[in-house]
Amino acid sequence: MAGRIEDYAIIGDMESVALVGIDGSIDWLCLPRFDSDACFAALLGTERHGRWLIAPAAPPARSRPGGQGGTGARGTVSRRYQGDTLVLETLWETAGGAVRVIDFMPPRADTGHDRRPVVVRIVEGVHGAVEMQTELVMRFGYGDVVPWVRHGDGRLSAAAGPDSVWLDCPIRLIGRDMRHHATFTVSAGERLPFTLSYMPSHRGEPDRPDPMRMLDSTTEFWTGWVSRCTYHGQYRDAVVRSLITLKALTYEPTGGIVAAATTSLPEDIGGERNWDYRFCWLRDATLALEALLRTGYKNEALAWRHWLGRAVAGDPADVQIMYGVAGERRLAEWEAAWLPGYEASAPVRIGNAAVDQRQLDVYGEVIDALHLSMTAGLPASRHTWTLQRQLLDFLEKHWSDPDNGLWEVRGPQRQFVHSKVMAWVAFDRAVDTVENGHQPGPSERWRDLCERIQREVCEHGYDRDRGAFVQYYGATGLDAAVLLIPELGFLPADDPRVVSTVNVIKRELVTDGLVRRYQLDEDAQSAVDGLHGSEGAFLACSFWLANALQLTGQTGEATELFEHLLSFRTDVGLLSEEYDPQRGRLVGNTPQAFSHFALIQTALNLEDHAAHHRRSMHAPPR
Repeated sequence: MAGRIEDYAIIGDMESVALVGIDGSIDWLCLPRFDSDACFAALLGTERHGRWLIAPAAPPARSRPGGQGGTGARGTVSRRYQGDTLVLETLWETAGGAVRVIDFMPPRADTGHDRRPVVVRIVEGVHGAVEMQTELVMRFGYGDVVPWVRHGDGRLSAAAGPDSVWLDCPIRLIGRDMRHHATFTVSAGERLPFTLSYMPSHRGEPDRPDPMRMLDSTTEFWTGWVSRCTYHGQYRDAVVRSLITLKALTYEPTGGIVAAATTSLPEDIGGERNWDYRFCWLRDATLALEALLRTGYKNEALAWRHWLGRAVAGDPADVQIMYGVAGERRLAEWEAAWLPGYEASAPVRIGNAAVDQRQLDVYGEVIDALHLSMTAGLPASRHTWTLQRQLLDFLEKHWSDPDNGLWEVRGPQRQFVHSKVMAWVAFDRAVDTVENGHQPGPSERWRDLCERIQREVCEHGYDRDRGAFVQYYGATGLDAAVLLIPELGFLPADDPRVVSTVNVIKRELVTDGLVRRYQLDEDAQSAVDGLHGSEGAFLACSFWLANALQLTGQTGEATELFEHLLSFRTDVGLLSEEYDPQRGRLVGNTPQAFSHFALIQTALNLEDHAAHHRRSMHAPPR
């Protein structure tokens, strides 16, 4: 049975990610890419769908008072990342002693000329002697394909179709019931390395990894990467861990950043709101660039900007809301019927049918991101402005069309307020580009469009009786996306409609300091988003509220909310998409880039405000 979502940490090599449970089991791993078929899929099923366990076999000696982690059948357990790295360390204390398991995936530039994915697990004896167990259940095709397994020359290999994995380990494994297992004892000072290498089956046997050298080089890589961070404020630990997580979710060959490492982790446990997030969303464009540029990661920002330009190139009418990690457009959705789903949350979906939706906000996201990259001094090309002109020409004809909105509702298309605001953003940024002399264009026409869109939104998207901007024209329901109105510059933060909207959302969409995306009326769900059931509070929206509070002058409350939100991170600093206040659990795909982008943005905004306040207090009188 899979653990709680917050029980999983990640390791990764910037092309794929593995989820490692606090019980010592790797329950999710897709190879060779984020969006490839999983070879360990127990996260969405059972052990028979693939996993790799290394953990003590003995019962616990005692619980550890005040420590993070937990006590279970295999001992008292705690875990952490080693410094500012993605090297995970899990420590168990048992009746016989203590043992540490170090898990990581070396960057592929360090795995040889074939750049193959490698998972390294090093078992270290800390004190005493601990009996350990390991179980390797190899499955391809999301747990559906049992490979052909062979032993030879001290290695175990498993192959089926295009895939093969190769295990090198210092102990003898016994095969039974299409699984391989062993027990062994590790004593103080011993180090036993296990490595699992992936190789396309037609390419034959990979070289044997050198796990100890890989540990040193992986640690050096992450330490060196973090040393480039220019943020050193009071929230450094949270910001740096979020940046490391975002780097892990970046597909290094192209610069694309996936929304999450998983598919079908439910927004509503036991329900149908289960989506595949292993793709790159345009809605992340500006947040991604802002987070990277404001923390010193210009190269990563430029790689993301290049990915963005390649992905959306072509007919502006064909711009999608998401793409594959290399810019793939066809992400057809299907269901893995043999997988029961995380805690019976079915169906398990592979691919995402929302790729075919019309979301007009993405045009604003792309143009806003390209404008930000220009103002930040990233090198541009003639192609960049030509692309923007084509997008603007299309949007000029279609901004008033209904769409599916930011949240990818599967109900009817509507005149979503956020989509109109983002259309305004597109034309506003274009006006700024022209009027500051960067590029030529019809700025007067675009300025007129900005004024027209703003008038329409304020007339049809603002409910005077409620005192709030609503989800779509004519609606009474709220939408947390309108919290971005002052951040985007659509209206000033001190506009009474903005202040009132923030306060209404704070009153009606918030539970335990957490913000839901929009209101779900049980009697009208099918009319709003076409789905049954509920969902947790959306963590990115909760950070947006903290931002909006700060912008509207409620700085103390903003800081209090932000620090409250930090408490929902896991013991290793990760956030999924949502949090279920009723169950007291993280829900949704994990780790979620959108949540970590928003965390970084809010931390930096609060820090900038505090610094400005300090400078004002110490400024000499005029």
